[in-house]
Amino acid sequence: MTERHPQGLTSEEARARLARFGPNSLGEAARARWLATLLRQFTGLLVLILIAAALIALALGETVDALAIGLIVLLNGMLGFVQEWRAENALASLRAMLMPQARVLRDGAEIRIDAREIVPGDIVLIAAGERVPADLRLIESIDLMFDESALTGESLPVARSADDPEPFARMGTSVLAGHGVGEVVATGLETAFGEIARLTGSVGRKPTHLQEVLARLARQLALAAGLLAALVAGVGVWLGHPAQEMFLVALSLAVAVVPEGLPAVVTITLALGAAAMVRQRALARRLQAIETLGAASVICTDKTGTLTENRMTATRIWMPGAELHATGAGHDPSGQIENPGGGPVPEAARADLTALLEVAALCNNARLDPGPEGWALRGTPTEGALLALAMKGGIDAPDDAAILAESPFSAERKQMSVLALLDGGAQVLVKGAPDRVLARCTRYRMNGTDRPLGPEARERIRRAHDAMAGSGLRVIAFARGEGAPGADPGAAEG
Repeated sequence: MTERHPQGLTSEEARARLARFGPNSLGEAARARWLATLLRQFTGLLVLILIAAALIALALGETVDALAIGLIVLLNGMLGFVQEWRAENALASLRAMLMPQARVLRDGAEIRIDAREIVPGDIVLIAAGERVPADLRLIESIDLMFDESALTGESLPVARSADDPEPFARMGTSVLAGHGVGEVVATGLETAFGEIARLTGSVGRKPTHLQEVLARLARQLALAAGLLAALVAGVGVWLGHPAQEMFLVALSLAVAVVPEGLPAVVTITLALGAAAMVRQRALARRLQAIETLGAASVICTDKTGTLTENRMTATRIWMPGAELHATGAGHDPSGQIENPGGGPVPEAARADLTALLEVAALCNNARLDPGPEGWALRGTPTEGALLALAMKGGIDAPDDAAILAESPFSAERKQMSVLALLDGGAQVLVKGAPDRVLARCTRYRMNGTDRPLGPEARERIRRAHDAMAGSGLRVIAFARGEGAPGADPGAAEG
């Protein structure tokens, strides 16, 4: 364990530790040489058979056939080379663009440095929207929430505190909320993320399904061509034809058996698939990876966030006086809220809907920012979906000045509450698990009127919850009540 430096390391000590521990990186694969990439395109068994066929045709004086086969082999190789080389260059550019920066304390002052220059013992400052640059032991923490999906595959946010038994923030995770200070305890391959990189890097490369099929086809064609040539040559010699003549005829037949266009057709098809994936912002380094993805028929997993876009969309709203649907997808707030069959929200339900959407917008730590490539989310996917829903209903982005106090979500409470200024007074706004929120409510609102929450109304709400949950939806309940300035919103949830 390194000695703690409240003011951070000195520049001299940081340079010494960088020389001792090395850069804070997971290491980069050696850049492929263009010649090796080009030659690899001509190593497939079917391509080698075509090359042999071209040489045989040339030896037999069939110049046109030899030239045609050679052009096809060359076209196939150039297509594969261009795709792989462009992918390598794109990956190199992405690595340069994504080189992370970090805020550290050096010589008693806060500075921003390249994350590769972080060393054990550095004091790192983290805040919402930033990526953890190394394994940290938290020294200070204020409402820190992390996205650890890159490390664990779990898409739900995780709370971390300096008071936890294991107060660690891991390299590669993202800060969703709060801010804090941590001391670097591991860098590079010594981090938890580095261990994963080491394990994945040790996996050997195996042929893809398509490569295995083409290799098997090439062996079958070679065997068939050899047997056919031997049979024709043998029969011809037995019938009295000159052996040299029959040998040339047998070689011609063997060349004719080889499907010259097959490798080019396969390569062009895979190149079209790679282009389609690029349009969806997915980059494939090798063409064979396209076929591997297409050959997958069953995926067994419980980690949804790593296989989907990790975006949520609020699609249905249930209120005692109305049931509504929301159009649109993702974090784009350009959709609208309407009746299930289409049409505007009923007039009697408008006030209730506005009250619900105000809770969704203000009891929320997410932010949606417009950009050239769409709306960018800062925060958790769940809160981003709720904020987009509020904006679809005409509720403006939350004003931080309206929030007087906050009691953050926790696994024990299963709800979040804020004390906010609304309509000239303080109100407690709550969102969370339906069972927890419903248990603390005494009234419900229907068509703009507050009514006592009796057993019949509670049962009706529970049935609505069960119906939505049974449809595979994640259900979140909202509530609001009167509060007093300076009150603890967590204590006032009841």
